[in-house]
Amino acid sequence: MTDHDADFLAAISAATHPEAAWRALEDLAATVTGHRLFTVMTVDMEAGLARRAYSSNQAAYPVSGTKPIHPDRWFDIVHGERRSFVANTIEDIAGVFPDYELIASLGCASVHNLPVVLEDDLVATINMLDAAGHYTPERVAAAEARLALPARLCCALARYFDARAERPA
Repeated sequence: MTDHDADFLAAISAATHPEAAWRALEDLAATVTGHRLFTVMTVDMEAGLARRAYSSNQAAYPVSGTKPIHPDRWFDIVHGERRSFVANTIEDIAGVFPDYELIASLGCASVHNLPVVLEDDLVATINMLDAAGHYTPERVAAAEARLALPARLCCALARYFDARAERPA
């Protein structure tokens, strides 16, 4: 176990709300692959909706509301195949994300979307963005190896905190 893994475990053990869990995952992701922007989108496939649950840049990408899920090439890869989606140029990003101009304005031109599956359902994507060409095959492999399980833990913990908050006092 690395010091970064130990830091993540300590942060998760101390977390009392979903944002603390997501922040711990963001910090771990920074050590594994690096990023300029980190967001978490939760997915409700039954309702066909996605919601930004966490953002490292609240000004550009606030945590708010929901948006409909649109079947497209990105959806086929992340949901259908349960594989990471990687684009390493702003042109490739523009082909799947309509907010590509905002992404570019933040100095980002590459993205790695890591799917998170619980109970055989896609429940979230962990979204890391950085400069063009940043998400090399080596970085993607490192993220898949070192972040997949912590991401599942954070999703489960967020669900636990949300359920606990809904219980009557």
